[in-house]
Amino acid sequence: MQVSGYKMQDKLIKIAVVGPESTGKSVMGQALATHFDTVCVPEFARFYCEDLDRPYTLGDETAIFHGQLAIEKAMTPLARHNLLICDTMILTVKIWCDHLFGVTPPVVLDALQKVDYDLYLLMDIDLPWEEDPMRDFPDEREHFMQIWHQELQALGARYEVVSGLGNIRLKNALEKILRFQ
Repeated sequence: MQVSGYKMQDKLIKIAVVGPESTGKSVMGQALATHFDTVCVPEFARFYCEDLDRPYTLGDETAIFHGQLAIEKAMTPLARHNLLICDTMILTVKIWCDHLFGVTPPVVLDALQKVDYDLYLLMDIDLPWEEDPMRDFPDEREHFMQIWHQELQALGARYEVVSGLGNIRLKNALEKILRFQ
């Protein structure tokens, strides 16, 4: 079966859209899900932190980790055409824990050894920063981009960097997915 030029597999294919803040991950995840007629697992941290009226803690990061796993598990049966798009994944928790607290809980490290995404789309930092009360460190995007490269390489992940503005960004992501199959 094919959906918009993508050959669907017999097994579930999981694509994680990842990267530093304000790189268009959520927009890309939704656009890809629409294009391929499937679902996009949202970023749990956004829901969690939305009404948080205090600085978040390592315990909050652990809760975000569990929430991200739970929402992905809950939405997996809704995937269509054996394709699941994920707007972020638990590696984000490790990156934030390391940066903010200097340590990542063992439960997160253990789970990262078992992640099963087929392709990661690493969103480039070529988009302009958009202010959002839930975003931090606008001047450290290059640093976080390097961290993402290092962490994905440490996982042995198959990943592609997606850059470009507007519809070109989506076109570039689609080309990388089509090359993946």
